[in-house]
Amino acid sequence: MVPFTPIDLEHWPRKEYFEHYTAHVPCTYAITVQVDVTPIAAHGVRLYPAMLYALTTIVNRHEEFRTAQREDGQLGVYASMLPCYTVFHKDTETFSSIWTEYHPSFPDFLAAYEADLATYGNCQGLMGKPDVPENHFPVSMLPWRTFQGFELYLPKSNHYFVPIFTMGRTFPRTGGRCCPCPSRSTTGCATGSTSAALWRSWSSSSKRYSNQNERPTLPRLASRVP
Repeated sequence: MVPFTPIDLEHWPRKEYFEHYTAHVPCTYAITVQVDVTPIAAHGVRLYPAMLYALTTIVNRHEEFRTAQREDGQLGVYASMLPCYTVFHKDTETFSSIWTEYHPSFPDFLAAYEADLATYGNCQGLMGKPDVPENHFPVSMLPWRTFQGFELYLPKSNHYFVPIFTMGRTFPRTGGRCCPCPSRSTTGCATGSTSAALWRSWSSSSKRYSNQNERPTLPRLASRVP
């Protein structure tokens, strides 16, 4: 089990904000960014696992996005997170969620993803792969449409603090390709400035890759919406 560090609420610098935005004025927000995925497409790396890897990498860099509340009510921070993502079943037009352990090495993560997909990808039902670890965050994709904005309506989610990501269909732009990537966060743990830092972390990465034996670049953040 991944380490979980409890938060001492009485001495937590965010205590006042946390209580205000969870108890008095429950508040969540969504931000949609247009991510430049040209490097992924250019090198023939499959979009979904590359994005899952990149999202998990940047989530694990930020304590605010590893903050969660356990079933017993304890607020704390996981040492690391892993993605729980949807796979679509064309025959029934339904989806299932499976999860993959995170590996800092992209080839290792890709191998784990492919193994999970081969084992659980055709399993019907809401949870295709059982026993989802506590330290997960949800990811899904709408490959049929691109969009400039997207928002999840979760009326009782002000105590669900981990981020939720929903990717859309890629689209061409200035010789490359972009992918809309909304993120949903809870103000009690992650303010707008925190989300901005997350996307700066994404766009500031300068590593490049030329094949699946190297660590991929985190796709650059596009500067304009289509």
